[in-house]
Amino acid sequence: MSPAPALKPGQPVGKALLDVAAAILAEAQGVLDDRTRAPTLKVHDTRRAMKRWRAFLRMMEPFVGEGARQLRIDGRELARSLGAARDAQSAIDAFDDATKAGDAAEAADAAEEGEGVSRPPPLSAQSLKTIRKRLESLRDEGERSLWNDAVRAQIADYLAQARAQVAQWDLDAVRFDEFADMLAKTYRRGRRAVPESWEDISPEELHELRRRVVEHRYQMELIEPLWPRLGRIWVDEAQRLRTRLGRYQDLAVLGEKAALRQPLAHWRAKLAPLIAERQDAHAKAARKVAARLYAEPSKAFRRRLEALWESQTDN
Repeated sequence: MSPAPALKPGQPVGKALLDVAAAILAEAQGVLDDRTRAPTLKVHDTRRAMKRWRAFLRMMEPFVGEGARQLRIDGRELARSLGAARDAQSAIDAFDDATKAGDAAEAADAAEEGEGVSRPPPLSAQSLKTIRKRLESLRDEGERSLWNDAVRAQIADYLAQARAQVAQWDLDAVRFDEFADMLAKTYRRGRRAVPESWEDISPEELHELRRRVVEHRYQMELIEPLWPRLGRIWVDEAQRLRTRLGRYQDLAVLGEKAALRQPLAHWRAKLAPLIAERQDAHAKAARKVAARLYAEPSKAFRRRLEALWESQTDN
């Protein structure tokens, strides 16, 4: 497998960006065309490809105009249309996090925090089986209703429109300092989204931070060749933060399904403390990673990128 397109010192920035756009759209098209992929993976992989695409489009707006902004908005709405099916899988992932995988996960988190392990009372084996079966039924029902010919046609039309627009982009004049400025803006948005206080943090605040981290993570992939070893570590660190915040959000989805008159309401009293315990562990871990990832001011971050580019271009 050939490496993913990225910016490389000494090579035109605009050409690299066009290659990146083509690769992202090809990835999304490949998911759509793969008849062997299970619906759960199709939904997940389509949404992931659209997140990468939207992160890329946010950077491209100053260079290609309103068309990129509209593509980003349309892509967001398309991904949201698959949200119900994805939420059901998220609840399953959260259920596993809070129950099956919880003992080992909490032990690791507690060791990192230097604390003892004290878990809420577990659910019975029968309750575990019943809850999982109910969540799987919700997921399967959502996939059947959302992943259909009409949705596939809508995604195919969007990808065709995106390819047509990319073919018209003229990026010959794009300079690296302009590109670095857009990376720094995304970094600054993420840094501003980091809570000043992590006490009593809301799911909405952490969801906003996660959105910014996702953008930053995908954008940083484009400059790994400037900083091969540390660049990979940086992307991994962003992914680690994204994962923690995502698990927190998945647990919030599970909590919604245990609310009054919701499918898991019968087990609310048992699920609530499990959810709260795991959310607290993920928030504590996310706080540490966020402090490392967003340690420097955005201006210093931008200067670092430009210095790396210039040093390698001159060699």
